[in-house]
Amino acid sequence: MQMSGGRIAAGWVRLCVGHLESSAMLQQAPCRLLHMCSLASKRHISFRHFRLLNRKYVTQLRNLHQQVKPKPESTTLPLIEKSSVPESRVLHEIEPVSSVSPIPSENFSRNSTDEDKKHEAASLDISTAHHESKEEKQWKEMKIEPGSLSDILGRLFKLKLTALVVTTAAAGYAMAPVPFDPTCFLFASLGTALASCAANSINQYFEVPFDSNMNRTKNRPLVRGQISSLHAVSFAIACAVPGITLLTFGVNPLTGFLGAFNILLYTCCYTPMKRISITNTWIGAVVGAIPPVMGWTAATGSLDAGALLLGGILYSWQFPHFNALSWNLREDYSRGGYCMMSVTNPGLCRRVALRHCLALIGLSTLAPALDVTTWTFPIISLPVNLCIAYLGFRFYRDADRASARRLFFCSLWHLPMLLLLMFTCKKSVVGKAESPAATPAS
Repeated sequence: MQMSGGRIAAGWVRLCVGHLESSAMLQQAPCRLLHMCSLASKRHISFRHFRLLNRKYVTQLRNLHQQVKPKPESTTLPLIEKSSVPESRVLHEIEPVSSVSPIPSENFSRNSTDEDKKHEAASLDISTAHHESKEEKQWKEMKIEPGSLSDILGRLFKLKLTALVVTTAAAGYAMAPVPFDPTCFLFASLGTALASCAANSINQYFEVPFDSNMNRTKNRPLVRGQISSLHAVSFAIACAVPGITLLTFGVNPLTGFLGAFNILLYTCCYTPMKRISITNTWIGAVVGAIPPVMGWTAATGSLDAGALLLGGILYSWQFPHFNALSWNLREDYSRGGYCMMSVTNPGLCRRVALRHCLALIGLSTLAPALDVTTWTFPIISLPVNLCIAYLGFRFYRDADRASARRLFFCSLWHLPMLLLLMFTCKKSVVGKAESPAATPAS
């Protein structure tokens, strides 16, 4: 009985202790929850995550990865390191003095002092050069002058490409069959420009090690170290957030969605695909075809057949433009490790350029059928389209640098000319005011 009573007492003690521990855990639960929330809040997205993503992008594709060529070290550096001997170990040999012709003490002291000065100067130069070489290898603070900041940022977000994107978006807005709204047009143009700046900046951030291998891109700001990666990413975020916000709330949600989708398509799909497959050219053509669609949706608020027609024209125009450009840059793209049609399949590069030159004629014919322009547009645009089609055929047949250069320069004036002719032949569908009723004869 005593043993059974002791066991019962021990059981009650364990039960009470367990109850107290559980109550203490319940009391500490809010504190633990707050502690976990604080740990989760500390793990917010920071620049470290962008650095990790960049490192994975650079190192994952090992079969296409091109390592940056090491910068050749200065030839004077090994000499300096070998000759940088402490001054106490330098031995000066003095020839013995002949007893027949003794040297006066004054001349000997003067010569010895001159030799000591020369050796001291030489050792000082060696130590100075060695110290400067060490300073060159150390990290230094980058100082950007305010006057050169605009030029650096202009090359970071590709000013000419951004201007072309805004121009095509403005053309899409102008071709929409609605009255012109200056405020909406300004918001749409500014938001499109900011979205383009963000996409181009992120693209350069991910391609720094590959751009350094190409002559065409080796002078970009991030490659030359004129601006840091943190500043580039911060600039991209500072452009993307207000740009998408302006398109969404200042214009309409459809245009804001297209702007955000275009940034993601350019940075997350087109940029990595450039090193994987030649399908990157088709994806890049979709990216370039979206801005005129954004201009149309900014004016109308809907995705109509006219918007798809403008997007189709920009989509087809980019193939003769880029394929001709990449044909003369095949060595650069190969050195950078990019999969382009001109590098991996030159025949397909020429055929695709010719097909889309001919497609521009068909798309121009569809414009009046979709009530976007009058029937005069296919006629007056035919000489312009035949010109680029002829140069596309020359590029397909000759396959040389001269024909590629002529096709590329033709594409530069072909697009603005075609959009201008389309605007002059715009078919207005705005309801006309009804004529007033005839007044009775007096």
